[in-house]
Amino acid sequence: MRDLGAGFGHLLRGQRWMARHGRQYRFGLLPGLVTLVLYAAALTALALWGEDLVTWATPFADTWPSPWPGLFRGFLTAVLFALALLLAVLTFTAVTLVVGQPFYENLSEEVDRDVSPDGAAPRSELPLIHELWISVRDSLRILVRAALWGVLLFALGFLPFVGQTVVPVVGFFVTGFFLTEELAAVALQRRGVALRERLALLRSRRLLVWGFGTPLGLAFLVPFAAVFLMPGAVAGATLLARDLMGEESAGNGPERSPAPEEAAP
Repeated sequence: MRDLGAGFGHLLRGQRWMARHGRQYRFGLLPGLVTLVLYAAALTALALWGEDLVTWATPFADTWPSPWPGLFRGFLTAVLFALALLLAVLTFTAVTLVVGQPFYENLSEEVDRDVSPDGAAPRSELPLIHELWISVRDSLRILVRAALWGVLLFALGFLPFVGQTVVPVVGFFVTGFFLTEELAAVALQRRGVALRERLALLRSRRLLVWGFGTPLGLAFLVPFAAVFLMPGAVAGATLLARDLMGEESAGNGPERSPAPEEAAP
């Protein structure tokens, strides 16, 4: 249980770090705001012209007697908008991190320098375009994994009692895990840790990851909260990455807990 509290502590420390560094916070808001505007524009366009799109895609319904074409197309329009909204929620963090790669990498480096005993921060020697490609590629791989979990949990949701109690809780923990992976990737990628190694590190400290990612995922459900919490989440994920790598922080001793869990098969 110690790791669970440590993970939540990293989340709070990241938000406090941003509260003390107003300039970095303002820059850190930009990618989230840009992504929010893009998503809002896409969802608005879908709300305005989604019905026309559904009508175009279902010409076979023109021959149905009234009122069935309208009811059928109205249902499909609602489902389309709901799926688009769900996709927006699931991809917001990944897209924001890709859009804000230079911003968040600089922010993560500042956190590393601030808490490192020698004031040094690991730096990537890769060109920016290469880093962006790695970030996009890894994000797509994580989204595929998250989608597979989503399909599984959706299917299990039809089970009596379990689907209404256990499955939602498991869903929050799964979301927290993948959310933490996306955020910690900013600091771990600078350290040359590849996706497979990152996942192994996170699995070896599941309580730490859940303590960080699960409450953050719950907070992200609040409208617009993701935009304002994202910079602090990146800062906190940098502290978590230092913990995973066993690096020391100034004034705090070794970040790594003394008895890490073993990775589950």
